[in-house]
Amino acid sequence: MRKNFGAKPLSYPQPVFIIATYGEDGTPDAMNAAWGGISEQNEVSLCLSAGHKTVKNILKRGAFTISMADAAHVVECDYVGIVSGNNTPDKFAKAGFHAVKSDFVDAPLIEELPVAMECRLKDYNPDTCILRGEIVNVSADERVLDENGKVDAAKAAPIIFDPFNNEYLKIGEKVGKAFSDGKQLK
Repeated sequence: MRKNFGAKPLSYPQPVFIIATYGEDGTPDAMNAAWGGISEQNEVSLCLSAGHKTVKNILKRGAFTISMADAAHVVECDYVGIVSGNNTPDKFAKAGFHAVKSDFVDAPLIEELPVAMECRLKDYNPDTCILRGEIVNVSADERVLDENGKVDAAKAAPIIFDPFNNEYLKIGEKVGKAFSDGKQLK
């Protein structure tokens, strides 16, 4: 037997993306967003309403970064999601984040969050709230790399949003090998 929840935005996994920008005066800003993902080879799409300070910054500067929230910074990542940059202009600093200028786009990387996409604005539709960005670079702090230079998910400790329970969950253990395990059924 199944329980019906109706037509709602409930799915697993939902990323916890921390979107960072610079304001007009160069002040870094960040927001938390779960409705987004990869939409093409070098494109990310996000559902962001026009009223967000971060969206206003993206439209003015044409650039943003998306950091993957991690287990070590749940409090800080949640904070930038529950406080608006429209009335708390120093929320980035209050979260304890430190900005590092991206070498690729006019937006800050968040030093504390080790994995990020650096993006240029492609377009934004205020009617649908869909913002699309070109992924110009993906960067990872060396502290989350394995001995082969690949990102180690256990070290990065990314989290996801659980919309059924309004909780953050740490990504768990490896359960299989992509593009490989299914071959046994061929």
